[in-house]
Amino acid sequence: MEMEKDRKKKIDATLFDLCFGIFLYGIVCQIVILFFSQDPKDSLGLWTGVLLGIAGSIHMWWSINRGLDMASKDAMKTVGANSIARYFVLVAAMALLHISGFADPLFAFLGYMGMKIAAYMQPITRKISFKLFKI
Repeated sequence: MEMEKDRKKKIDATLFDLCFGIFLYGIVCQIVILFFSQDPKDSLGLWTGVLLGIAGSIHMWWSINRGLDMASKDAMKTVGANSIARYFVLVAAMALLHISGFADPLFAFLGYMGMKIAAYMQPITRKISFKLFKI
């Protein structure tokens, strides 16, 4: 039972690090955008993508955490179905951004890719988040 609590605590800290890394990536990208673009739709797109990346990370954590409590066959189906649903939401959001013209979908994709960059930055964000937030 105690090992289960430790596992969930570690996953929660890792999820926090991932979301924190996505946010830091968004700040760095925003600074670069400020130097090269005057269009507010670029920034809106970036932060829409960052929010999609954070939401996708939370959903992925939830899906995997839920799958760990299932039998192997059921877990594979559940995690796979949730993965497809996540990509469907991403494609639908990008299409909606493109059709509405609310924000630039390319910059939204750039923001979403923060999820990938944050995964590589996790050892660094782990040290930062531990020092700043004691998580």
